[in-house]
Amino acid sequence: MLIIGPEAVDRALSYEGLIEVLRTAFHDGAVQPVRHHHTVERPDGADATLLLMPAWSDLKAVGTSENGHIGIKIVTVSPDNNAINKPAVMGNYLLLDAATGEPQALIDGQKITVWRTACASALAASYLAREDVKTHLIVGAGALSVHLAKAHRAVRPLGRVLVWNRTAANAAKVVEQLQADGFEAEVAEDLDAAQAQADVISCATLSTVPLVKGALLKPGTHVDLVGAFTPAMRESDDEAIVRARVYVDTKAGATKEAGDIVQALQSGALSEGAIVGDLFDLTRGTAKGRQSADEITLFKSVGAALEDLAAAIAVYRSQA
Repeated sequence: MLIIGPEAVDRALSYEGLIEVLRTAFHDGAVQPVRHHHTVERPDGADATLLLMPAWSDLKAVGTSENGHIGIKIVTVSPDNNAINKPAVMGNYLLLDAATGEPQALIDGQKITVWRTACASALAASYLAREDVKTHLIVGAGALSVHLAKAHRAVRPLGRVLVWNRTAANAAKVVEQLQADGFEAEVAEDLDAAQAQADVISCATLSTVPLVKGALLKPGTHVDLVGAFTPAMRESDDEAIVRARVYVDTKAGATKEAGDIVQALQSGALSEGAIVGDLFDLTRGTAKGRQSADEITLFKSVGAALEDLAAAIAVYRSQA
């Protein structure tokens, strides 16, 4: 069994390559059972959470003699880790041979997650963002921010990046990283003013109050919502939902877990029938993407085990 650390994951993947891997994965499909969610009680601190996200492909990979794969992402969320200077979220990915069950690789789960999340957003943008977009606003300065900028630039000519964060110093750190990688990047001091300028808005936060305001979106904007992965969180307001053609990564996941979708369904700003499609529909051509230069599009992701499996297989194959 291979042990594949974070640096090896970075070397194995490219944004252009993983976007196409995910396009194929959603087109072809895989088995994705509902993820397991367990509370781990701790008498001397905050309860932890154990998440298990399984998925598997056909026993024989299409068009090859290679066996398919079973994958399980194992994630723990330990809130007390912040007090000891460790990340609250830890994760690993276990990849198995689907025919025999033999372990093939144990892969750094945090890296798999940020790569596949950013590339899933860029995959959606390849159908939903205008061809002539120029300015990308990134809301939030966490681990995903740089990956989102790079992944979107792999599918659209985004020459300028604005970064907003509640703590401006953290936004400045992201801007420095992007500038070192050749981006024209700057800190956005006023979030509302930045939204009015943006052609693409990517939001990756833990916010429970709307940050993206529908009234500020200019015609033709594409909104990419990555945070708000529980029903209690939210990154966009009802007006943004009402003004946009709405898409999700998976309908089953987004309608149950994504706060932007769940709360809009509850308020009546959105009906399930008004969700135009998900990534399965877009990659298979059963739902149409952007229809005009002026329409506002909105994509909401909560993550899918299929994405982790596809990324893990790509990393594993690169080691062969």
